[in-house]
Amino acid sequence: MGKASTLLVEDEGLIMMMLAEMVHDLGHLIVSEATNIETAMALAETRSFDLALLDINIAGSLVTPVVDILDGRGVPIVFVSGYSSRTMPAELRGRLLVEKPFSQSALVDAISRATGQAASA
Repeated sequence: MGKASTLLVEDEGLIMMMLAEMVHDLGHLIVSEATNIETAMALAETRSFDLALLDINIAGSLVTPVVDILDGRGVPIVFVSGYSSRTMPAELRGRLLVEKPFSQSALVDAISRATGQAASA
C-alpha cells in the first residue's frame, strides 16, 4: 500500500492518538488533525489529502459539512465512528465505515478500499 497523506477528524483525544498511531504504523502520513468542525472545514478547503478518516459526530455536530467539502474535492473518506451502518445518519449511509472499537485489520481494509489499493497488513 502506498503512503497516503491523511486528514484525521476526531474529537476524543485518546482515540485520535490511537488512530494516528495506527495510521502511522500502516505507513501513511498524517498531514492534518482536527478536533472540531470549524478547523476540519478549514483544513478540508485549504490542504491536500489522499484520504480522510472522519468521526461522524464531532462534539455533538455531524461532520457533514466537512464531507461535502471533501466530496467536492474528490477525497476518499472512511468514517471511524461509534455509529453502525444502520444507525449512521441517512445522508452518510452506504459509505466506508469502521465501527468503534475497531481493529487495525479493519482500518487497513477500509483504507485499502478507499484508496483503491490492495491491503497488505
